[in-house]
Amino acid sequence: MKSLAVRRHDRRAPIVLLALALVATGGLYAVLAAPSRADAAPLPGQADTTTGQKLFEANCATCHGMGAVGTAIAPSLVGVGAAAVDFQVGTGRMPMTVSGPQAQAKPVQFTQTQISQLAAYVASLGPGPQIPTADMVDPSKGDPATGMAVFRTNCAMCHNAVGAGGSLTEGKFAPNLWHTTPTHIYEAMLTGPQSMPVFNDANITPQEKRDVIAFIKQQGGTQPGGLDLGALGPVSEGLWAWVVGLGLLIGAAVWIGAKSS
Repeated sequence: MKSLAVRRHDRRAPIVLLALALVATGGLYAVLAAPSRADAAPLPGQADTTTGQKLFEANCATCHGMGAVGTAIAPSLVGVGAAAVDFQVGTGRMPMTVSGPQAQAKPVQFTQTQISQLAAYVASLGPGPQIPTADMVDPSKGDPATGMAVFRTNCAMCHNAVGAGGSLTEGKFAPNLWHTTPTHIYEAMLTGPQSMPVFNDANITPQEKRDVIAFIKQQGGTQPGGLDLGALGPVSEGLWAWVVGLGLLIGAAVWIGAKSS
């Protein structure tokens, strides 16, 4: 018994016990703890963000800089939101192939999946407008009459009274909207691309944006009531009536004068 007591109170016993406790604690932690971030399954959206970052660095960082902080030739994208990326890349305006007064629509360079990945990455850099849902851009849930009033108050001075587009200053132009998708129309109002102002929900409500989409889609390049005269709205129609009508009056006056003499 005495020999057992001596071994039990050996000075090395606490060190051995501490080592055993540390080994046991480490083993339990390795078994029970959650896997590390590197080994864990990606969080929702994390995979899209990672892939989007790679796409951005390969295709966009040359102009917008690493981390999308901007350079001397392109602005920062931090805080522009997913909607801006979806519009610019989804309409082919980005990446730009040549410099000019404004980026022009052209064939899209990425798939919709890649566009969503790029948008997810840029959205992760800072809060900004999100891509609208299908319900938010559904023309069937909008009122074309209200949309016409909103459009002609806020948009017609550049895009023409029926969305046919028009020229601006310094080589810029407002594009024709008839073939633009409802989502891209909504995103344009939300983000203000090129020379266009931003129409946030305080300026034009989500329902009014849907009304505007309904109005544009109702135009569709057609003008009810006979000849469309180019479907450019009341300005061209009024000018045509003025030129033809005044011409007929002048011709009649000349003819009457000639007959009377």
